[in-house]
Amino acid sequence: MSDAERRDDAPSHFIKDIVRADLAEGRYRGVVTRFPPEPNGYLHIGHAKSICLNFGLAQEFGGRCHLRLDDTNPETESMEYVRAIQEDVRWLGFDWGEHLYFASDYFDRLYEWAVELIKKGKAYVDDLSAEEIRAYRGTLTEPGRESPYRNRSVGENLDLFERMRRGEFPDGSKVLRAKIDMASGNLNLRDPIMYRIKRATHYRTGDAWCIYPTYDWAHGQSDSIEGITHSICTLEFEDHRPLYDWFLDALGVHHPRQIEFARLRLSYTVLSKRKLTLLVQEGRVAGWDDPRMPTIAGLRRRGYTPEAIRDFCSRIGVAKKEGVVDVALLEHCLREDLNRRAERRMAVLRPLRVVIENYPEGRVEELEAVNNPEDASAGTRKVPFSRVLYIERDDFMEDPPRKFFRLAPGREVRLRYAYFVRCTGVVKDADGNVVELRCTYDPATRGGDAPDGRRVKATLHWVSAAHAVDAEVRLYDRLFTDPNPDGIKDDFREALNPHSLEVLTGCKLELSLGNVEPGERYQFERLGYFAADPDTRPGRPVFNRAVTLRDTWAKVRARGS
Repeated sequence: MSDAERRDDAPSHFIKDIVRADLAEGRYRGVVTRFPPEPNGYLHIGHAKSICLNFGLAQEFGGRCHLRLDDTNPETESMEYVRAIQEDVRWLGFDWGEHLYFASDYFDRLYEWAVELIKKGKAYVDDLSAEEIRAYRGTLTEPGRESPYRNRSVGENLDLFERMRRGEFPDGSKVLRAKIDMASGNLNLRDPIMYRIKRATHYRTGDAWCIYPTYDWAHGQSDSIEGITHSICTLEFEDHRPLYDWFLDALGVHHPRQIEFARLRLSYTVLSKRKLTLLVQEGRVAGWDDPRMPTIAGLRRRGYTPEAIRDFCSRIGVAKKEGVVDVALLEHCLREDLNRRAERRMAVLRPLRVVIENYPEGRVEELEAVNNPEDASAGTRKVPFSRVLYIERDDFMEDPPRKFFRLAPGREVRLRYAYFVRCTGVVKDADGNVVELRCTYDPATRGGDAPDGRRVKATLHWVSAAHAVDAEVRLYDRLFTDPNPDGIKDDFREALNPHSLEVLTGCKLELSLGNVEPGERYQFERLGYFAADPDTRPGRPVFNRAVTLRDTWAKVRARGS
């Protein structure tokens, strides 16, 4: 992270204020936070907000942040997700150092603590089925009913729980529940499940266990074991806080302070891991790192930078009230970052052949082109110019409307870094489609205006045909057409954008782009910002459009001011 991102005058928010007050009052001697994802999928932009918050708090207050994988469900977790999570956190610019932990590291301790609660009469083995437990739980307006097994003796519960661990009972036949209050107004306190029987191989512990702790039982205790001072959670865990407090108080162990904040909601996006998993499993996208996905891996492949994502997370702030953030702000942050750092190149995505009839055959000029007008240190490059060029098909119209200022029969335009050219003829195929333009150029206009003072209203980008590199370019649009796909009544998939990906082949790029490395980012002049895809090979570049040049967020902001 840059010094600017660590600055002392960074905007405050209510969580910083709480942490600052806790330190001033001596409640904690230091700050220890954690980022605790479940390894059952890839991280997304919502997780990036939590990563920046947790690691950022630790950095600002001179503490540390742990990376802990809350891996209590062996049926959905894998090392693939663990590796992806670690890669994403590091890519965003954060490091947990030696503090990498797993909830599965604590399975023995959690079991011992469960036995302790049984001995204290605060946990019991229940034989009710999952359906019966739901029925006995009650509703928001009606209290729950006590299980007929709730008052088993301590000795019987200890025996049954040990036999559960040894695998003597079928899956789902028994659970261990905390004995709290079936009449509580908080449903989470109505004797929640702590352990369930599940014969599934865990990706780390193998078949050592056939009972697994629930997330609610493992999460708070894992924080306690690690000495976490401030347990930062999203708002959906606010109603779980009394349960976590109850567990910690019942055990008499270190008690972190839980603070909840509003999770990220982004327009034209779903951030539910369940829904994202469906998109992957059903083949609606090409995997977790599909550039249309809001996953960090997908954003990285599309061409996003960690700096842009951190900037976005800083701008949206941390609040207690949920609201929807316009995805245009995320795109704006990327444009601002790439505008400063991305070198410019010329690329023609839908090529139309142009022959400059009065340009000498066989002649090649090396023209000076600016690499980045926002960064003088980026210098310049040489761009070959020859008799035969390619321009964008959309930059020519045979019968243009009044406000079309690009190339047309008899009209003159400027070629970027090169000359004025005038269209003198059109070549068509048998079907009447324009396949080639015939033009002339003015040698006196090289790299500037005409000596006689005449003006042109358009400047076009181009590529020399003899020096062009063939490429595949993938144009990505938003994955959903509805700004609130989560709000679709029947199925969020109804809002999938059928035009979210367009693959263009036979694109013509500057020669310098022939051997780019995956991940390199450029601005294709007049077209947008693009990143080389991992599918790129020497001499066969593949580019993804990260974002267009049109900045809708800047326009909205300008109108608002």
